[in-house]
Amino acid sequence: MGDDMTDERTDRHRALVLVDVNNAFFDERGQFQYPAAAEVLPGIRALLDAARGAGTLVVHVREAHHPGLDDFESTKLPAHCISGEFDAAPYPGFEAARGEPELGKRRYSAFFATDLELLLRGQGIEEVIFAGVKTNVCMRASVQDAFAHGFRPVLVRGAVNSNRPNLHEASLEDVERYFGEVIDLDEAVARLSGARSPDR
Repeated sequence: MGDDMTDERTDRHRALVLVDVNNAFFDERGQFQYPAAAEVLPGIRALLDAARGAGTLVVHVREAHHPGLDDFESTKLPAHCISGEFDAAPYPGFEAARGEPELGKRRYSAFFATDLELLLRGQGIEEVIFAGVKTNVCMRASVQDAFAHGFRPVLVRGAVNSNRPNLHEASLEDVERYFGEVIDLDEAVARLSGARSPDR
């Protein structure tokens, strides 16, 4: 009975956070598009459908920089994902549904200087499942900040990747060793849908 109670409690305290599922990375016209990015779309779609089907909280966090203003990120990257422009828009089919918050970010982490922590705390969220791009940059930064804020972060194999496969794998190893969990897509879908994981 104890295990059942734990499963029920955590199911109500879990959220899916999609990071940078926007045109810049996934559309062939996007500034940072890379061919392997499309490989994670079916996995992200499966997670999104499972979360929506179970009424699990979904949050969309996307790069969104102010037009015409300098941004410190430009010391490392060219100007990108300008609010209101093509690259900053959600990739078609991954727009927020009614009741799904959308947050803009101006740094790699989905938490830095955004409303994400406050939003998750207000809903009693404890475990955060992340999906999106890129594993070694925005995903890793978001996971590390989730851990620092006291959440249980999870990355999903098949729903994150990078144009640098070696850094993708190194980042997954770092996440699993120091910050959270790395799980397969089937297990993540089961968690988000409220079902038991296959190994339980």
